[in-house]
Amino acid sequence: MPTTRRTVVFVGFSGDWTRFLGRMDPDELIIFIEEPDVVRKRKVRDQLASLDCTWQLIEWEHQRPGSADAFLAEFGDLRAVAVVPALEYAVPFAARLAERYGLPGAGLGAALVLRDKSALRRVSAAAGVANPVSWEVRTLDEVRSFVTEHGLPAILKPADLQASIGTYVLTSESEIPAAWEQVQDHSDGSDFLPDRPTPSRMLMETFVSGTEFSVELLVSDGECLFGNVTGKQLFPGPYPVESGHTVPADIPGDTCARLLLDTQRLVDALGFRTGFIHAEWIVSDGVPHLVEAAGRLAGDMIMPLINHAYETDMIAAFLDVMRGAPVSVPLPNQPRLRTAVQFVAVDAGVIEEVAGVEEARAVDGVMEAFIFAAQGDEVRELRNSFNRVAFASAAAATTGEAVDAVQAATDRMVIKTVPVKTV
Repeated sequence: MPTTRRTVVFVGFSGDWTRFLGRMDPDELIIFIEEPDVVRKRKVRDQLASLDCTWQLIEWEHQRPGSADAFLAEFGDLRAVAVVPALEYAVPFAARLAERYGLPGAGLGAALVLRDKSALRRVSAAAGVANPVSWEVRTLDEVRSFVTEHGLPAILKPADLQASIGTYVLTSESEIPAAWEQVQDHSDGSDFLPDRPTPSRMLMETFVSGTEFSVELLVSDGECLFGNVTGKQLFPGPYPVESGHTVPADIPGDTCARLLLDTQRLVDALGFRTGFIHAEWIVSDGVPHLVEAAGRLAGDMIMPLINHAYETDMIAAFLDVMRGAPVSVPLPNQPRLRTAVQFVAVDAGVIEEVAGVEEARAVDGVMEAFIFAAQGDEVRELRNSFNRVAFASAAAATTGEAVDAVQAATDRMVIKTVPVKTV
């Protein structure tokens, strides 16, 4: 597929990215690379059909080792100007392809560590970052051995999945067998994974009690150009699913500085070169403990919250650094507004009624309000981020006002379920 057009390559298809593509240079070609199974399951071609830009889709098994080098052998004549990881599972391929095209990127070494939570623990701990105790476990006996040595509560989670899939907070030894069986079910995220068998690697980790945050850094050649700390809230229960965010986090300056410093320490330890870092932390007794980190843009509406709070265009800034170009938008040190998002979960069952979206959007300060589920859809128990059914986001002069606005908006949403009928 030879072309002389300047080409921006997106690895992995994200519906979130499609909302930003209208601002791309109309002279550029957009190429999406996605796994054939994912293209089919997520109906990617149908989603791309409505885009108002020139695009092509290349079906390629990018989640296989060595696949970026194989891609370059076939498509080395692309006039690529940027390679962008659009999803978590695309980070290593994007990093390697950028290296091969001679473009800015995370670097393959950093990307591989970021995609392996066990390796990330070893590297970050060696750099002086606080981590929970973490074991890779393969059997129920190894889970029980960890609990015997380190006690409860403890976290059981996959080493390489996203969106809290397969993550469980154990609080009783009696929960272990059922939890072990349950966390093997990755069906909620299967649309983002190829159908070919992939080994499941699980971790057991000590539970860190504290307040959760994430840090978002825009990095160019190892230097931080922008940093933000996001406050995070979770739904109650054994599944650590995020219920909301505030940007920036309403915390003392010294705590914010420590989180930013430790995230930069992580960047340095990884040798991360250029791109975006989204690192999650729990602050316990004043010390940030690393939860996990990703080498791509933050999800869960955090990027729109940053854009509104800081009155900038972080997507444009990110694309600038991935092109190796000067950043073309302002990157303020301080926000002008405070923003928040709140997600909605409902009881498992079949959606019987959906209403109140327009009423939610009418709340003063609300930026967006949306219900994902429709009448007749089946909703599963809240075990990961894919099981949430709605959200509202807002901006205001204070964090409290923004939180009040999203609460008022979600209160106006009506999403009723009825139990699934069994035969």
